Amino acid sequence: MLPKPLLLRCKCKVGQSDVKTLTSENTAHDLLSIISSFSGIPQNRLSIRLGFPPRPLRISNLSATLESLKISSGETLIVEEDTSAPEFPERPPFPNTEVPDTFPAQQLSGILMKRVVPSDNSCLFTSIYFVVSGGEYDLGQSLALRKVIARYISSDRETYNDGLLGRSNHDYCKWISSPEAWGGAIELSILSKHFGLEIAVVDTQNERLNRFGEDLCYPTRVFILYDGIHYDPLMLESVDGSGKPLTVFQADDAQVIQMAMEIAVEAKASRQFTDLQGFTLKCEVCGVKLRGQQEAQKHAMETSHVRFGEV
Repeated sequence: MLPKPLLLRCKCKVGQSDVKTLTSENTAHDLLSIISSFSGIPQNRLSIRLGFPPRPLRISNLSATLESLKISSGETLIVEEDTSAPEFPERPPFPNTEVPDTFPAQQLSGILMKRVVPSDNSCLFTSIYFVVSGGEYDLGQSLALRKVIARYISSDRETYNDGLLGRSNHDYCKWISSPEAWGGAIELSILSKHFGLEIAVVDTQNERLNRFGEDLCYPTRVFILYDGIHYDPLMLESVDGSGKPLTVFQADDAQVIQMAMEIAVEAKASRQFTDLQGFTLKCEVCGVKLRGQQEAQKHAMETSHVRFGEV
């Protein structure tokens, strides 16, 4: 069955506009993007009513189709700003993070190497900012990236439910916003979508590549190194050290993948990784000793203690 075209009218404080580009198979995210662009209201602060008498449009899943939300052609959407919602930016004002959709052919010449960043619970965010910005090293950008994560999670409670997060949606957003919280697979998946590129994580312990955003066929890819507990960004440095390092690559470039895997093999051979099940941690809040990542995560959920040091 062909998707049904929708003609919607949007009314807000800046005026009204007819939305003619959507169909019944478009998603809630598509609709919110258009309304946010027209109204100037951030997506997470949109309050939308429709029908007669007007009823709130409740969206728990941004991937839901407009048909499943019972939005019909001819509807008038009354849009206001929900001032009680947190002011998370749609995209933080990072310099030099507009990743291009197309790339000129690359002739890779140089050495793929890691840029060491601090082990301060924000290593994932520091690494991601470094690679998406083309090599800008700025520890202060981690907070903005944490806000991006919190915005995505709080706006899609169906996907980011208690079972997935290991705690309530609200508590997770509060936790990940803290500089003492660490990021992982959930954050990598969200940041891949946010920046519109694939994030390839080079796992040195298992000598494998974990690719976030692979299914979305992004044209570009960045690489970060993961040793089991810490992340560092990877960059292509010229042999003589001149010029700016390259951090964003074509997604179909097999040469850089081979370079990344050689780093993983070499790191494992020299035991540059952390055994997640065998290493011992000490909680820096209460002093209890824990063995492995699972015990540390369980302790964090039970006590809200998130500062650990390796023993």
